[in-house]
Amino acid sequence: MFDSHYNSTENQARLLLSQLLHDSKLYRHGQDYQEMLDFVVRLRNFAPFNAFLLHIQKPGLRFAASQFDWWDRFGRAVREGARPLLILWPFAPVALVYDAEDTDGPPLPYDVAEMFRAEGGMKEHRISRFIELLDRQGIETVQVEYGDGLAGNIERTGIALEVIRQIPRTKEARESKKKPHYLIRLNKTQNPNVRFATLIHELAHLYLGHLSGDGYLKIPDRSHLSPQDRELEAESVCYLVCHRNGVQPNSDRYLADYVHEGIKVERFDLYALLKAAGQIETLLDLAAHSRF
Repeated sequence: MFDSHYNSTENQARLLLSQLLHDSKLYRHGQDYQEMLDFVVRLRNFAPFNAFLLHIQKPGLRFAASQFDWWDRFGRAVREGARPLLILWPFAPVALVYDAEDTDGPPLPYDVAEMFRAEGGMKEHRISRFIELLDRQGIETVQVEYGDGLAGNIERTGIALEVIRQIPRTKEARESKKKPHYLIRLNKTQNPNVRFATLIHELAHLYLGHLSGDGYLKIPDRSHLSPQDRELEAESVCYLVCHRNGVQPNSDRYLADYVHEGIKVERFDLYALLKAAGQIETLLDLAAHSRF
């Protein structure tokens, strides 16, 4: 089974999130969910999962950074005795970050988060760059002429499902394993912003496991979800990644309808959503995280 090969760090993160959600009783309804998404959008200098952890610890937080970033980028010092906030960090259990209210120094820019924000809006050269990056992982992207009613789609091609689900156990085995092959089609008649949103939506389906599991890309099989839930999850990831990179997708309207309906959040795997958003940002070289 693919799930049996999750690494310990991922298991710990998932267990931590489950415990926090259970103990805090947060994010039970659509409006809570929307507020959480907007918070993760605003704190782009943290990976989506870590931004979520900060929201649980301090929902009213406007901006946070590491002690190094506060001094190096803003010339501000963390006050003695300031209470830190915790995030997860590779090769270490946790890292410490601090609220802007716990620092002293020069006034902050009007919108401090903009210092970490990527260039707003999509251009043709950026779409071309994304296509190059995806191709390295066996994800081919072609741009074709469709009517206005079709933005794009994704499908698995080239390798049998049972082969894709195998997980290389060593570096050598991983390097010798053929990459899986996926094909994403984008409507080239649409502007780059729309194509970017479509690309993120289709990648979300892949990294959320909606196309089944993929051992090479370390994606669990979550194809059992209903079509409605799969679309809501993909739109949620699209909302996060697009807004964190200066693009406003149609997900806004889709999620607004969801919030209005008052559907409860418990049935969704928030860890899977946040992880997928982070994986896509890393894959497309969109991450702009805090330094330590």
